[in-house]
Amino acid sequence: METAYSTQIFMLKISQQDKTRIQTILIYLVLGSIALIMLFPLLWLVSTSFKSSTENIFQFPPRLIPQAPTFQNFITVWQTNPFGVYLLNSTLVAVLTVGLNLIFCSLAAYPLARLQFWGREVIFNTIVATIMIPFQIVMIPLYILTVQLGLKNSYLGVIFPSIASAFGIFLLRQAFQGVPKELEEAARMDGCNDLGIWWHVMLPAVRPALITLGIFVFIGSWSDFLWPLIVLDRPEMYTLPLGVAKLAGTFSLDWRLIAAGSVISIAPVLIFFGFLQRYIVPTDLSSGVKG
Repeated sequence: METAYSTQIFMLKISQQDKTRIQTILIYLVLGSIALIMLFPLLWLVSTSFKSSTENIFQFPPRLIPQAPTFQNFITVWQTNPFGVYLLNSTLVAVLTVGLNLIFCSLAAYPLARLQFWGREVIFNTIVATIMIPFQIVMIPLYILTVQLGLKNSYLGVIFPSIASAFGIFLLRQAFQGVPKELEEAARMDGCNDLGIWWHVMLPAVRPALITLGIFVFIGSWSDFLWPLIVLDRPEMYTLPLGVAKLAGTFSLDWRLIAAGSVISIAPVLIFFGFLQRYIVPTDLSSGVKG
């Protein structure tokens, strides 16, 4: 009897393990299918950029692996358009936007998270409420202000609407609120003022949140098309999205060249995200303090 009972328990465990394994396999299959559907446009874009002029890029079912891969599309795009200038402009705009956004958002979020003053919650709620305002509503007033300040056709004019964001202030405020008060009290005992605490204690402690915000701001700045189109008239100031739009007008019938230009424009974003994503991990707040 004991042997039969033990055998039944063993078989039940095996059955449960098989059921769990099957469920895991099904979950991975579903998630893999969804990921493939989401990535298919990107894969088709990259595949098209490497296809020669003899291949049909609109065949069905689509062929993702080119029959004769070539770099000629990238060479043609780079030689016929100043993509080096566009790349430099986008890099300067994105880097400056990220730097200014991190500074101003953290300076605004710190007092809203750690200091006590009248109207703090009202100010914070008002800032968060501005997230619901579409950019198109404030676009014209921003353009008029940019022109009046003499910032049109300049890097600062492109950066101007993005030097701070309500989302960034919200994200960093939540991160600052998670920093142990003991760190702040210890810094005050050492003679640090509020600005010193912000720089030496708070910023190192919320490094993952800063990196996360930096990634979001970089991607948003790099891919922004509408505002640079409005504020920039000189082609030598164009960013990559404007350069790709110009490329689409120049080679409106050759989708291979347009795809090559698009790949050039998105490659830095993928590299930037791949380099920084490993830093988006929880850290020990007690050890992340500048000396």
